[in-house]
Amino acid sequence: MLNYERYKRVPVVDYPERQWPCKEIKKAPIWCSVDLRDGNQALIEPMVVEEKIELFNLLVQLGFKEIEVGFPAASQIEYDFLRQLVERKLIPDDVVVQVLVQCREHLIKRTFEALEGVKKSIIHIYNSTSTLQREVVFRKDMDEIKEIAVQGTKWVKQYMQAYEGEFTLEYSPESFTGTELDYALSICTAVQEIWEPTPEHKMIFNLPSTVEMATPNVYADQIEWMNTHFKNRDSLILSVHPHNDRGTGVAATELALLAGADRVEGTLFGNGERTGNVDILTVAYNMFSHGISPQLHLENIRKIVDVYERCTKMEVEPRHPYAGKLVFTAFSGSHQDAINKGMQAMHESKNPYWEVPYLPIDPSDIGREYEPIVRINSQSGKGGVAFVMDTFYGFKLPKGMHKEFADVIQAISEKQGEVSPEQILVEFNHNYTDRKEPIHYNKCQITETEEDIEFSTIAKVRFSDHGIEKIFEGVGNGPIDAVQKGLEKELGIEIRVLDYSEHALSSGSGAKAASYIHLLDVKTGRTTYGVGISSNITRASIRGIFSAVNRLFY
Repeated sequence: MLNYERYKRVPVVDYPERQWPCKEIKKAPIWCSVDLRDGNQALIEPMVVEEKIELFNLLVQLGFKEIEVGFPAASQIEYDFLRQLVERKLIPDDVVVQVLVQCREHLIKRTFEALEGVKKSIIHIYNSTSTLQREVVFRKDMDEIKEIAVQGTKWVKQYMQAYEGEFTLEYSPESFTGTELDYALSICTAVQEIWEPTPEHKMIFNLPSTVEMATPNVYADQIEWMNTHFKNRDSLILSVHPHNDRGTGVAATELALLAGADRVEGTLFGNGERTGNVDILTVAYNMFSHGISPQLHLENIRKIVDVYERCTKMEVEPRHPYAGKLVFTAFSGSHQDAINKGMQAMHESKNPYWEVPYLPIDPSDIGREYEPIVRINSQSGKGGVAFVMDTFYGFKLPKGMHKEFADVIQAISEKQGEVSPEQILVEFNHNYTDRKEPIHYNKCQITETEEDIEFSTIAKVRFSDHGIEKIFEGVGNGPIDAVQKGLEKELGIEIRVLDYSEHALSSGSGAKAASYIHLLDVKTGRTTYGVGISSNITRASIRGIFSAVNRLFY
């Protein structure tokens, strides 16, 4: 049994005056991508300069206005990357690049050297403040840890005097989630007093969930407590940097926004240390699904995935929210049926709002297609097979035919697994439209007669019976009835048409029609469907009868 007694609960925040549970997200935050720093340092094979440039260009195209480009004082490749962005003039005027640096003078000096020529920048300084880090890693008391942050701020203020571009300071009490709240506030206040931000020239306080230690509501309480206790709040931008150790990074971010956060640092698809950072795309698409503009250009998720996977050499998991290959598929028969009905209802009602069961957004809105929505396997039902036939190929199968054909496909899927739409069509043709033997229809002449003020139809049909050409005549109240009666007499069978339907397969003068005949063998009680296709609706109907007769008797 798991030795759960080795672990202690993280205490909750005693904060009964919390307000965030009653709030809702109404607008997008300031987004800051940290893919090129936090994400890059978590890669098995870190990106080279050209790969980082390709990813940087993607982030710009997506609309990120703040992009953390690295830790230029930490390594030559990080320094060179920033210099390449500057020298190749790759930083748009409306994009702010962010650089990370520890509170050490020589590193801060080197960082300012790397920033030469950058028009707008954020210098992000940090030091770890949690109880555990203070006691185990640094072996310093609270005052000594606070002094690291204060001195780092002073050095930044000193070296910024020679910096010509626009500049913002960001400070993070790293390991914030494991730091006493009043202590975290006292450090931030000390930094704020040194920096002296104003409403016109704000600074950023970034409160990271460096390690996700508790449920998302606890993080929200921590954020709201800090938000309400900062002094001169209008001079500050409150930022969060959630990680995903407990698998709740997205939830923690959304609750932090309710709690007053203005800004979110994260990565595409959540790449980052350990279980990763918060997935900015998921948070943004979640907003989009609620009718809120994410303020990012996310219309082509396939392109984003392609560049991301090429540059990072990481794969997007098939069930990753919004981006995974399987997230807009449905294997369950009941799901497939509900999707089918939802799509039909949307089309019929002309509803301006997207409302389809099991699909929170329209896949086409983010560059996905309808083709992979329904995939057929042994767990699929009749609705899914009918949906494929309609969506892919335009066959609107009668409701009574759904199960009959679905049983054919299920028998195949139980042997081989998933059945592709192409194979479904092949089986449909094999079982219905190509069932032309041994009773093979060739041609028909229809004549209308009038007897005693009643109209009758005479059908003269040329056909082959096991390869032998024959002709019969039938008389009825219409072409279908006349052919039915002629077949009964010629073949010595007793049949009844239970249902008949038809529709056009495509628009235009050359359109073909599909005809569906539900036929009963009166002697045995067996029923089946036949399908006929022709540019002539009468011919399509007759072919449907022959298809059904071949299925019932041969």
